[in-house]
Amino acid sequence: MTEHIDSVSAPDFADLGLSAKVLSSVKETGYNSPTPIQAGAIPAILQHCDVLGIAQTGTGKTASFVLPMLTLLESGRARIRMPRTVIIAPTRELAAQIAENFEKYGKKHRLNIALLIGGVSFDEQERRLERGADVLIATPGRMLDHYGRGKLLLTGVEILVIDEADRMLDMGFIPDIERICKLIPMTRQTLLFSATMPAELEALAGQFLHNPQRIEVAAASSAARTISQYLVKSDKKPWDKRRVLRALIKEQGEYLKNAIIFCNRKRDVGELFRSLTRHGFNVGALHGDMDQHNRMTVLENFRRDKLQLLVASDVAARGLDIPDVSHVFNFDVPIHAEDYVHRIGRTGRAGRSGTAFTIITPNDAKAVEAIEKLIGEAIPRFHQAETIAANQAESDAAAAKSSNKQRKAAGAGPGAQADPTVKSEKNRNSGKNRVNKAHIMAKAERPERQQPVAEKLSPAAKRQPKHSKAESNKILGFGQDMPAFMRIPTQ
Repeated sequence: MTEHIDSVSAPDFADLGLSAKVLSSVKETGYNSPTPIQAGAIPAILQHCDVLGIAQTGTGKTASFVLPMLTLLESGRARIRMPRTVIIAPTRELAAQIAENFEKYGKKHRLNIALLIGGVSFDEQERRLERGADVLIATPGRMLDHYGRGKLLLTGVEILVIDEADRMLDMGFIPDIERICKLIPMTRQTLLFSATMPAELEALAGQFLHNPQRIEVAAASSAARTISQYLVKSDKKPWDKRRVLRALIKEQGEYLKNAIIFCNRKRDVGELFRSLTRHGFNVGALHGDMDQHNRMTVLENFRRDKLQLLVASDVAARGLDIPDVSHVFNFDVPIHAEDYVHRIGRTGRAGRSGTAFTIITPNDAKAVEAIEKLIGEAIPRFHQAETIAANQAESDAAAAKSSNKQRKAAGAGPGAQADPTVKSEKNRNSGKNRVNKAHIMAKAERPERQQPVAEKLSPAAKRQPKHSKAESNKILGFGQDMPAFMRIPTQ
């Protein structure tokens, strides 16, 4: 039976039963009051109950299991290749963020943390497992790779955490999760966290969890109330959508501190990144084909405000701890309605206000209807968008006209003023003519080379095989140094 616990509140972290070491670390980070998901989940986890946590993104789900796990891990120690706790995350970035949370809140704990993600050498990860891991944080595929290589034993796992479970479902990881659950003892404590709870996941939770306490602090699949949402109309042509996006970014002006721009496909991420770069925006790109080092470098630059815009695929939509994102732009309407909630959840976090724009085309009507049905409200249209897009079109046209004038001026004569870096067609042709004239003059200075070789040879010579100069000087046999005994006549 599932016990449902409504949103609760606690005046202070000290009321939740956390250890003194954990409370000290929390205080140093500047947090005083727990969020509703933390207030509900932490006491249940400390009582060794299975937990099903449902809350929208940006509500502190990660800390809701990290803090009680640190308290429970203060007693005992890990053994070689046998982690005490396992946390499964759908993406490398989310796994790395969870590891950062353990390091931040576990400063006073001497815990070994192993991070098993793709794009990183197996050797370093194996060395961490050899030392014994109190906490193992992994993506499903890399974890099973280590298990298959015989470098990982799961018989000593006490706590299993499945984070962003709905994303696991979307990415097709559920068979891997089922296999991992079978490898871990049934006596484990299981914690499952998700932002949404579709019917398929509800059924699977019955397999993974035993009599769980359900901590639901907001309606499943709802968007944070601190986010202002808008739909912006555009033609379906990619260049028109890019024009609308540029207009929106410029229109927001000083209100736009930074923004994540989501595309559905990795190819579109690259194209939009190059387009924004050409138009002078400070932008980075993030998608699944990038190696881990570059992905982490781009994220770090975005966190440190070295990049204002980040164009990303859905790999960045879930779990990333970038607390102060002012805007989210959906360049493409997400294929799955649930992804809309996760995308816009990158802004308006921790009580801050945020703004989310979604660019829609006539082909997106059904997808928008599904999103509005999921979140239970109609998304308002951004009425200024048409005017902004028209102004941007005029600006682009003026820039193109100015560029054409510069190109014409570059070939108008010696008195024309133009951009010296712009080469007109006339200049290119004159350059070709100069090259041809130079070639003709060079041939005129070498008349002997203009005669065909066949005319300089006699008919008999034409029939002789051609040899190089080196071959004609080649000595055959002994030459003039033939030994005397070889000159004796034979009878």
